[in-house]
Amino acid sequence: MEKVLMKGNEAIAEAAVQAGCRFFFGYPITPQNQIPEYMSRRMPEVGGTFLQAESEVSAINMVYGAAGAGARVMTSSSSPGISLKQEGISYIACAELPCVIVNMMRSGPGLGGILASQGDYFQSVKGGGHGDYRLIVYAPSSVQEAADCVMEAFEASDYYRVPALILGDGMIGQMMEPVEFKQPKKREQKEKTWAATGWDGSRERAVINSLYIEAEEMNAVIGRLQRVYREIEKNETQFEEFMMDDAEIGIVAYGTTARIVRNAVLKARNDFGIKAGLIRPITVWPFPYAPIADAAKRVTAFLAVEMSTGQMVEDVRLGVNGACPVSFLGTTGGIAQTPLQIIKKLKEIKEGK
Repeated sequence: MEKVLMKGNEAIAEAAVQAGCRFFFGYPITPQNQIPEYMSRRMPEVGGTFLQAESEVSAINMVYGAAGAGARVMTSSSSPGISLKQEGISYIACAELPCVIVNMMRSGPGLGGILASQGDYFQSVKGGGHGDYRLIVYAPSSVQEAADCVMEAFEASDYYRVPALILGDGMIGQMMEPVEFKQPKKREQKEKTWAATGWDGSRERAVINSLYIEAEEMNAVIGRLQRVYREIEKNETQFEEFMMDDAEIGIVAYGTTARIVRNAVLKARNDFGIKAGLIRPITVWPFPYAPIADAAKRVTAFLAVEMSTGQMVEDVRLGVNGACPVSFLGTTGGIAQTPLQIIKKLKEIKEGK
């Protein structure tokens, strides 16, 4: 299959189409606007439906409806738009419906700025809406991986009946790289007997619901969801290690930041004699606690690098569990770290500062 040069946003949209997405509901916001623009052209070509909703709140509730009918459906937005979708996402999670949500992060809080950020980590992996629920969250670091994650997200979401989120940022969305649309490993999907597609008396009625008045009933639903989440933690955690075999200082970074860290690791080793390594979460939920815990037995320290004031660092500390010190390096406002800034921090760690 030939590779094509595409923007990240467009590759995400095309990957969704090729994964079988036939419904897209969204609302424009920078820096993800190319996704709905692309889908507005492609959905009619494949017999699907594109609809620009009147708001993000409307869009996510349209997703709720299409997902409830068993369709493969996607929406996309950026930070403040995702905030508006949180109530609907919580409803979808409780109703045990599959769908894919894309967040191309921009800086906040508030309307913030339109430049890239990683400030939505807490919102994404801790459950941004109300109640006890989780999303499967993929954090791609390249255009190719973004396309791959979208295809996998549809398969995993259908399999577990849990919404999946693609957590990118403005740089991933806007950069252009070669991409090949590779079909993911197909999962054996069960018939969607739960879908509300009409009733002719031949089966039990399908009822899509997220309201449970009786305490025991609500407790049973939450318990069922938690069992699914434990299964996802067991089977779906993804990560990549780079030069960790002999590393003295481990760095944890995801998304675009991990690309910068990778260069910093090479430069730290080649020019400064600092044996650094990288653990890159590909899924930030479930988070790769186990490899971080294992590495913490070998390294002298860990460093979390993020485009935020410090969010993922809390999960790094949970993984390390006190086995070694954990430092943090962050930037905000759309400013990305440079390899030299990361190396400066590594020198300080090595010198015990």
